Amino acid sequence: MAESVSGVPSPADGSGAARLRRVVLVVAGLNLAYFFVEFVVALGAGSVALLADSVDFLEDAAVNLLIFIALGWPLVRRAVVGKLMAAVLLGPAALAGWEAIERFSAPVPPRVVPLVLASIGAIVVNGFSAWLLNRVRHHGGSLSRAAFLSARNDVLVNLAIIAMGIVTAWTGSGWPDLVLGCFIIALALRAAAEVWEASEEERLAAKALAGEPLD
Repeated sequence: MAESVSGVPSPADGSGAARLRRVVLVVAGLNLAYFFVEFVVALGAGSVALLADSVDFLEDAAVNLLIFIALGWPLVRRAVVGKLMAAVLLGPAALAGWEAIERFSAPVPPRVVPLVLASIGAIVVNGFSAWLLNRVRHHGGSLSRAAFLSARNDVLVNLAIIAMGIVTAWTGSGWPDLVLGCFIIALALRAAAEVWEASEEERLAAKALAGEPLD
């Protein structure tokens, strides 16, 4: 398969690109919808880990939307959108971080039942997304493979949240939720940084193609 320098298909792979565009748009919609579901449940359940995991759904929606855009827009425009999406990711991550800071003095255990139910729903969404992306991950170069691996790995995070809920129910402590939440927040911040870095690479690539001096 022919690919451009940014890891997306060239026009020669038109049928594969069209299929990939449909899939990533569906996956982006699923992740964006479940972001709101998990965000609301996390606030109601009082779970830092679940609140942080909702940021991951927003990140996955942004990445898949970026792939959709990347197949049709020039590098310079994709770079701008990428930076905007990275900034969007920081909002919920900052809220989750603030919740974590406020609870360090006296961690409160979250409500386990809504936490577990929301995590099971997250496994369904991430598992279905991974299945869809697995069918087209060879059509989009590094971007589509990264989206597939992200969805697959998110299932493991959701299982960890369920395990944390079981430990919380057993111990009655809020520390397992707080510790896991901080770990997931760190992952979300790293993801935002990676989206920013990818957009910066596209900006520099656009300047190189235009024959302009690099920063």
